[in-house]
Amino acid sequence: KYTKFSIVYYWINSLGQETPIYERSEDLPIPSGKENMTAAIAYNHRIMPLEGTSSTGTYYCEVKWNDIQKKGKGVFVLARGTGYVETSYGWEILITLTTLLAALSITATALLLWKRK
Repeated sequence: KYTKFSIVYYWINSLGQETPIYERSEDLPIPSGKENMTAAIAYNHRIMPLEGTSSTGTYYCEVKWNDIQKKGKGVFVLARGTGYVETSYGWEILITLTTLLAALSITATALLLWKRK
């Protein structure tokens, strides 16, 4: 009864619309001596690159037997147009530090010259 099932991957967008992504059916034989035992089988599914910001939503996996349906908790994916851009402040920090050190150096030199007079 539980050896025949289907796995369905789908996502629900921000408007609540459900869109199927992938579905497959399984019919697994029961190995000898494993009857009436619980089994766990892992299935991985890779979602291809998202089509744009319209791909934002919650993605689900659901397994269906004849009379039972089990759905995962879902994974929320936020798709952005430009993606993640790491900001780099390297040059800004270097210029600021150089300017600060130059100002301190000029001030120290002026104070030394003023004290000499």
